Amino acid sequence: MARGTTRRGRPAAKAESGNAHLPSRDEVLRFITENPDRSGKREIAKAFNIKSGDRIWLKDMLRGLQDEGLVKKRRKKILRPGALPHVVVLDIFSRDAEGGLLARPAELDEEHEGPAPIVAIRAQKGGRTAAAGIGDRVLARVFPAEDETGPAYTGRVMKVFEKRRRAVLGVFRELPDGSLRIEPVERRQPELVVDEDFRKGAKHGDLVEVEPVTRARYGLPKAKVLEVVGSIATEKAVSLIAIHAHEIPHIFPDGVLEEAEAAEPATTKGREDWRKLPLITIDPADAKDHDDAVFAKPDPDEKNRGGVIVTVAIADVAHYVRSGSALDREALRRGNSVYFPDRVVPMLPERISNELCSLREGEARPALAVRMRFASDGRKIGHSFHRIMMRSAARLSYQQTQAAIDGQPDDKTGPLLDPVLRPLWDAYAILKRGRSAREPLELDLPERKILLKPDGTVDRVIVPPRLDAHKLIEEFMIQANVAAAETLEAARQSLVYRVHDQPSLAKQESLREFLASLGTSLARGAALRPAQFNNILARVAGTEQEQLVNEVVLRSQSQAIYTPENIGHFGLNLRRYAHFTSPIRRYADLIVHRALIAARGFGPDGLRPEDEERLEEISALISATERRAMAAERETVDRLVAEHLAHRIDEEFSARISGVTKAGIFVLLPQYGADGFIPVSSLGDDYYIYDEPRHALVGQKSGRGYQLGDGVDVRLVEVAPLAGSMRFEMISEPERLPGSSKSLHKAKRGTTRTARRAAQRPPKARRR
Repeated sequence: MARGTTRRGRPAAKAESGNAHLPSRDEVLRFITENPDRSGKREIAKAFNIKSGDRIWLKDMLRGLQDEGLVKKRRKKILRPGALPHVVVLDIFSRDAEGGLLARPAELDEEHEGPAPIVAIRAQKGGRTAAAGIGDRVLARVFPAEDETGPAYTGRVMKVFEKRRRAVLGVFRELPDGSLRIEPVERRQPELVVDEDFRKGAKHGDLVEVEPVTRARYGLPKAKVLEVVGSIATEKAVSLIAIHAHEIPHIFPDGVLEEAEAAEPATTKGREDWRKLPLITIDPADAKDHDDAVFAKPDPDEKNRGGVIVTVAIADVAHYVRSGSALDREALRRGNSVYFPDRVVPMLPERISNELCSLREGEARPALAVRMRFASDGRKIGHSFHRIMMRSAARLSYQQTQAAIDGQPDDKTGPLLDPVLRPLWDAYAILKRGRSAREPLELDLPERKILLKPDGTVDRVIVPPRLDAHKLIEEFMIQANVAAAETLEAARQSLVYRVHDQPSLAKQESLREFLASLGTSLARGAALRPAQFNNILARVAGTEQEQLVNEVVLRSQSQAIYTPENIGHFGLNLRRYAHFTSPIRRYADLIVHRALIAARGFGPDGLRPEDEERLEEISALISATERRAMAAERETVDRLVAEHLAHRIDEEFSARISGVTKAGIFVLLPQYGADGFIPVSSLGDDYYIYDEPRHALVGQKSGRGYQLGDGVDVRLVEVAPLAGSMRFEMISEPERLPGSSKSLHKAKRGTTRTARRAAQRPPKARRR
């Protein structure tokens, strides 16, 4: 696009409007760079005094800048590519020549290119900055630096995270010569030596936490054992590696446990009495806490003939976890519960999560409930929130409920079939019509579950069947989340949204090139909708390319986050969405509960003004803890599977290519749900070129290669159980790939760093 034209090809704005006071492109870009916290379209217009008649000009200019890659849109803000958000988690790594602290972002956007920007921490008299030092992780508010010769940003510390002990996790080894060593679980850590006096009862093969004590001039550094965690052969030790590596709080402080034990059961005071309503819980068979219950019935209103009333009741955690309490501070520090194959690290103590707040069968429990009315076509036509006392009529599992609907009721579900279960399924049939009309993104990616033996080692990996019972609960919860966001918006009450941005321009272009190699097109320029992706997925359904296209479409998606600014949820195709339905295991939901209590005048334990001022900070924290949990869960699965396969070196496996990079190929073992790597140097005599648009490695001589999604046979050649990594060699011969030689020609010329990094990442777990 020429610099003097707008996105639609019109002349430059000043010539068109005749307004000599309109800003130039450079002035707009400078303002966006210097004001990341107030760079929305309205703020830009206000800053340059752009009146209503010139707003279309501004809109076109910003679109043009976005098309040229000079700016990007994040939520309602216009930002420069690579710009940091206004509130960010930083790691302090050094000091400058004047002694000031220097930091880098703990994580970067997936689209970020180049090295991480450096942030100079501003000193604050009497502030919390004085408590921060090298090696600390902090939450900071950042600003673009005025001095172009120094760091790109300056920052003010808002919060210093808890300092980590100088501890290392490793495996205790007794060598044949009698020496004692620590084999660290992190590759970057050196091996350590332990003197006999400091072994603290550790035996060969124990997982231990040690503290380095001395570093000799020659030889390995020494350490002393602080704690014997357990045997590395047990699953508890494997999950604890991830807990340690990601600094996940897993032991509740005494003050938190004391506060939980002192909590008294709620009474009916200030609540509607719904104990006679036959609400039921439907959960996994092994669930220990039950935070949602459902009920449905036909709408008796003649004006809504064929409609239904759906009730969703959610455990009233806000009654027990008050703002500013020890329970609240610890819940925010954890952010969410973390689920491993062998254990759960809960956000709240069991006294709260498994007892007082769990909607147990036959026991009175406090709850926040939403009663929603749907028309016969699935449209929600009204809803209301209530603070209630309820009593669950039954605790059922997904499989048990589905069996009853399919004609195999048991002693428990038989009496509930007609009065409770069939009305639920009738309501779900109506809600499905609304979902179909909404057209959310429908990816077909099975989720695997690891089953353990009694000794905690891997038995097998299964893909649980996706039942209508699962879909019913999911759709009911989505609608309850929407109702919560709508109610709070209408009340002008601050809240934390769950948002999901549309794919970035870079990812759209990468996906467009990939689909073109398969003879499929994706519209350019227009705002994408989930329905466009669904049409693509429908075209490849049942073909050899179905799994491949599903994987690539998933990789093109942005990551869902929490934020007090609403941009909607792209994947669900919803204009407003908030997490309301799981306050036992997600802090975001607890915030929404408190906001509803404040907005509806349900009691004194609502969201306080001082909490509202911290919503930006809280959103950044809980978004980070969610990513931390996902990484820890994935790494634990990798370590368990690697340990399980460590004795099967040289065996052959059926695999699927799950990632392609210049360095080699990632393969997924569907039987176990774990990844391994094949270096490109081991693929044979041909010279393999990374073909980015097709997500493939192609032989320069043969024109044959390997592509994302291909089924292949591989041989296991190396396993590192503690690191959770496996190396394979390829057995399958390369295949002729679909697509033109133009794609390979582009690969020879080079690829973009952004798309290359996207191809390197394994598929993300889906979290709505």
